[in-house]
Amino acid sequence: MKTFLRRWLAALATTLAACAPALADETYPIVIEHALGTSVIEAQPQRVATIAWANHEVPLALGVVPVGFARANFGDDDGDGLLPWVASQLQTLGAEPPALFDEGDGIDFEAVAAVRPDVILAAYSGLSQADYDTLSQIAPVVAYPQAPWSTDWRDMIRLNSRAMGRAAEGDALITRLEGEIADAAAANPVLAGKTAMFVTHINPLDLSTINFYTANDTRVKFFEDLGLASPRSVRDASRTGQFSGSISAERVDLFDDVDIVVTYGDPAAIEQVKANALIKTLPAIRNGAVIGLGRDPLGTAANPTPLSIPYVLDSYVKLLAEAAAKAR
Repeated sequence: MKTFLRRWLAALATTLAACAPALADETYPIVIEHALGTSVIEAQPQRVATIAWANHEVPLALGVVPVGFARANFGDDDGDGLLPWVASQLQTLGAEPPALFDEGDGIDFEAVAAVRPDVILAAYSGLSQADYDTLSQIAPVVAYPQAPWSTDWRDMIRLNSRAMGRAAEGDALITRLEGEIADAAAANPVLAGKTAMFVTHINPLDLSTINFYTANDTRVKFFEDLGLASPRSVRDASRTGQFSGSISAERVDLFDDVDIVVTYGDPAAIEQVKANALIKTLPAIRNGAVIGLGRDPLGTAANPTPLSIPYVLDSYVKLLAEAAAKAR
């Protein structure tokens, strides 16, 4: 009953935010300060463009189809440049895919300019100052608040929705997603109190270094949403402004407080890791509490976004719960 009521209230809040005018959202100009400068939005944008990973999911979740966004370069099973939850939302909105920017070699500034945006959303991105300065000649740009690739899903929604003049709707979306996450965590109490570490892509040919996402990364922050804890070892090894770090495998014992290891890698690569003389001494490895994510839609679940959370949450939490059951 509590779950139903929370979801009903969140849905109601979303509907009211969409229908009722929010005075704060309609007061222009909107001024947004971020790590790369200050953006001024003079009037509610009619043509919204986004770059980098997942920023387009904010307008889509709020019923707005961007005039252009980045082509998916990870987890795209059918090669159409769209992750399945994005394709599904476009279908729900009765919209065709807009211009898709190929960012394989960096931002395609000409393609962004060609869609004539009123605002460019990039709250979750790795924009350089030069990138920002160039994009700002096209339209106001909303960059990350603190450091590259360190904006969590809540702040991505807050910043991007505010830039669209839809802050109230963004807050309602956050409330709804928080309710879904809380339900998933409550249904899997085995996660509570367990610690989890996210190792970056595995290179079986070089296991001399352990690369990991720091406590600043959105994947690691998502662990805490689900009831997991960030190990003290990872917090201590995290540097301000950095979303990743590395240590020599010879110092792997620093991570003895890790219960679960999540990483990107196929089964063969995971087995090579488990067989490594140094790495296999980790409690999580010894216990088999290891999750290997592939280059498929589920593999993107670890990086929570507005549309992916409801789409793959249950599957991702199931993997975490199975690993947690093996932990010490």
